[in-house]
Amino acid sequence: MAKKTKTTKTKRKVKKKTEVKHVRGKRKEAIARATIKEGSGKVRINSKLLEAFEDEFIKEIIREPVAIAGADAVKVDIEVNVKGGGIFGQAQASRTAIAKALSEYFGESLTKRYEEIDKYLLAEDSRRVESKKYAGPKARARYQKSYR
Repeated sequence: MAKKTKTTKTKRKVKKKTEVKHVRGKRKEAIARATIKEGSGKVRINSKLLEAFEDEFIKEIIREPVAIAGADAVKVDIEVNVKGGGIFGQAQASRTAIAKALSEYFGESLTKRYEEIDKYLLAEDSRRVESKKYAGPKARARYQKSYR
């Protein structure tokens, strides 16, 4: 005679799937990677809150796309990891990454608003440092000649 096995029904908790976007922004040698997800409006740069930065000008550069987004930006948390380049290059790369992430998260209307205000919020600056040439100390400078 075969044994009857009891089948028990287990209740599974269904997790609400949250939308997460990963976006990149570049400026000169700086590369910023932004992650955006549902939250309470916190902006972190390299795990440090934006409000903890001392330089007001850099804070304004990074905060610009969030300010343009308005009330929508309070609904999301933004985490940016940035490396390479200098302080201003990193700030501008972070600005681009945040703007791209917000426009991807909230859609076409925010993208149009960004393009009206400043096209470089969404477009990466293609300018790079010119490489050094063989006949001089820098890219365009040449060694001096002495005939005496």
